[in-house]
Amino acid sequence: MLDEKSQAIPRDCGDCPIRHRAVCARCEADELESLDQIKYYRSFEAGQTVIWAGDKMEFVGSVVTGIATLTQTMEDGRTQMVGLLLPSDFVGRPGRDEAAYDVVATSDVVMCCFRKKPFEDLMGRTPHIAQRLLEMTLDELDAAREWMLVLGRKTAREKIASLLSIIARRDASLKLTKPAGPMVFDLPLTREAMADYLGLTLETVSRQISALKKDGVIQLEGKRHITVPDFDRLLDEAGDDSDGGMLA
Repeated sequence: MLDEKSQAIPRDCGDCPIRHRAVCARCEADELESLDQIKYYRSFEAGQTVIWAGDKMEFVGSVVTGIATLTQTMEDGRTQMVGLLLPSDFVGRPGRDEAAYDVVATSDVVMCCFRKKPFEDLMGRTPHIAQRLLEMTLDELDAAREWMLVLGRKTAREKIASLLSIIARRDASLKLTKPAGPMVFDLPLTREAMADYLGLTLETVSRQISALKKDGVIQLEGKRHITVPDFDRLLDEAGDDSDGGMLA
C-alpha cells in the first residue's frame, strides 16, 4: 500500500517535466481535465517501498522525478532486481488487481498517481490514453528483451556502459535533446544498486567505472555527476551503435 507518510505534492500539468513522454502525452485539454480529477501526487524517500508484491493495486501512475526498482522475491528469500523505473515510466497495470513486484524508491521519488478504477474507466472512452499506454508497454517489452542480452552475453564493462547509455538517453529525452556528442547527467543509482541490477559485485562495478574514467569514456565529478565526452564512444563500449541499442 502507499505509505501514509508519503506527502501529496501539487503540480500543474503544464509544468510537468515528463508531459511529452507520459501516458497523457497525446491528451487534449478536456482529456487532461478528466485526468486531473482523478490525479494526486505522492513523494517517497530513497529506500521507501512504494508497493509490495501481492498488495492490492489501488492506483496506477508515472514516475515524475527520481528512480525506483522492480524486485521479485523467491520463496527461499532470494531477491532479483528485474527492472528500473525512470522518469515517465508507468507503474501498475489496468485490469490487474495485485502488484506483481515490489516497487522501491532508489532515490527520492515523486509519482503522479491516478485512482485505478476511474483511470480504467477513462481509458475506455479516451483512445489517446489507451494508445499511448500500449506504445509504452511495447517499448517496455523491447527494453526487457534487450536487457536479457545485457545480462546474458555482455561483459562487465559492456554492462556498465549499457546502463550509463540508458540513463543518458532518458535524460536527453526528458530535456528534448538528442543523445549525441558530449552529454552530462547525474547517475541516480548507487554503485551497490548498479551491482544488484547488473548481477555484478560492488568491487567489479567500481573497477569498471574507474577503467571507463581512466580511458576517457566518462568523466566523474564526485560519485554521481557524469560527463560523457563522446556518446558514440560510450555506445561502442556498450556494444551498441548510434542507430540502435537499447530503448531509454
